[in-house]
Amino acid sequence: MDETTRTRLEAAAFRGLVAHLRQRTDVQNIDLMNLAGFCRNCLSKWYLAAADEQGLEMDYERAREIVYGMTYDEWKRDYQHEAGEEQKAAFEATKPLHAKISGHSKA
Repeated sequence: MDETTRTRLEAAAFRGLVAHLRQRTDVQNIDLMNLAGFCRNCLSKWYLAAADEQGLEMDYERAREIVYGMTYDEWKRDYQHEAGEEQKAAFEATKPLHAKISGHSKA
């Protein structure tokens, strides 16, 4: 497979994942982190890091808007729930398994 085709397929897969997460507003980020080790914010940070690598002007809030399909404040207002003690404990227990985000310190 040539590089252009691979890149197009990867981009389509990313768009599919983002579209799915936008539909699944019932799934909280902490649950994604606990089960998969990444969440919408991680995707936003990867997106921001990719933009930076390409020399494109981008900030974390804009990257979040691209992933969430709305501002993060709108998301929190409409969909985010307070994490329970069990969720918080699982988050701490799974921290070593959480995604390593390139560009994380820039967010």
